[in-house]
Amino acid sequence: MAEVSSSTTGSHDTSVASQSRESVKAGYGTVFAVNEFRAIFAAHVFSVLGSVFADVSLAVLVFRRTGSAPLTALVFALGFLPYALSGILLSGVADRYPARRVLVACDLLSAGCVTLMAVPVTPLAALFALRFAVSMMSPLFTGTRAASLADILPDDLYVLGRSAVRMVSQGSQIIGYGLGGLALVWLSPRSALYVTVGTFLSSALLLRLGTRDRPARVSGDDATMRGSIASTRRLFGARRVRALLLMWWIPPMFFIVAEGTAAPFADAAGAGSAGFGLFMAAMPAGTAVGEVLAGTLLGPAARERIALPLAAVSTLPMAAFAIHPPLPLAIVLMLLTGLCAAYTLGMDQWFVQAVPVTMRGSAMSLLGAGLMTLQGLGVTAGGAVAAFIPPYAVIGGAGAVGTACAFVILRSVRATGTRQGRHE
Repeated sequence: MAEVSSSTTGSHDTSVASQSRESVKAGYGTVFAVNEFRAIFAAHVFSVLGSVFADVSLAVLVFRRTGSAPLTALVFALGFLPYALSGILLSGVADRYPARRVLVACDLLSAGCVTLMAVPVTPLAALFALRFAVSMMSPLFTGTRAASLADILPDDLYVLGRSAVRMVSQGSQIIGYGLGGLALVWLSPRSALYVTVGTFLSSALLLRLGTRDRPARVSGDDATMRGSIASTRRLFGARRVRALLLMWWIPPMFFIVAEGTAAPFADAAGAGSAGFGLFMAAMPAGTAVGEVLAGTLLGPAARERIALPLAAVSTLPMAAFAIHPPLPLAIVLMLLTGLCAAYTLGMDQWFVQAVPVTMRGSAMSLLGAGLMTLQGLGVTAGGAVAAFIPPYAVIGGAGAVGTACAFVILRSVRATGTRQGRHE
């Protein structure tokens, strides 16, 4: 059944590819017409749901067993901390094995780890070790999936496909954790973990039956840590790739400061839980709206033209927090910050052009690993500074410093040329 489906998908994808090259501006509907993308997108939805349920359920489980706030916070910290290690040590696997095999294996291993978490006799230390293991697989999974999108979606369709996948992740910030908390009204934490197992297994099944079995990008068996480290060194050695990676990583590191200080800011503003929720939802909502508008109203050339200007001012609305805005204005400022994140659509095309095909999986894994790691550092640093100065000043300072850093990095991006070749 899988081979028949793959054959049909291949002919359909070729037709869509030719249509996209003839059209100046593709749309999200064209992306969802690709059978393989629909399978990957549905699997992504399941993966996001699984991650949300795992985070919420495990945090509640740990707090009920220990009553310790620091240990409960460690559950969420372990969602960030392993990313840098994984991105450096495992990224090479994405190119040295067939993508479908890597994706399905990551889902199955994650399902196995979460199953062990749900077992009542599993000791606390093992819970954290298993959480660490699931997080170690995340950069490899997301990097391999991102590289696969470039294989099945040509040209501008790839940009829109990446945008659609990101919007699911943004949506999880808006409603995902709320749904996870609501589920725990009816389910015990262990039962919710079994739901997570089901989401990972569903993702694995969709990827196994709904995507083609393409060969590895790199022949040979050097999928060791040494090979991954060599790939990372080579990627950082390319000026163009290095500049684009920094442009991907640095603004979000400052964006996240606002979310990390949202609770004390809302409390100082006298807002209740509703105000806090609106503040937290504003930036991801703005990001989703910005991507939809850029994806539907602008063509590829226009998205590339706005990429650098939007990136330059992306954290500037946060700098306005220096005037200590009231909550309604603060929500508007965070919405504007999210709208500026539409620069990522132009960045997607530049990055896939700059990276050699044989290193695409490694590059995407490294991109995701660095993004999550620096966001973890950003939210930690913001929280620490907020212990000494008012939260509005922390957010304003993050906006000002982030804008200055963005201008420095943008000089490197511009210097390497927005359409420069891959082998610099």
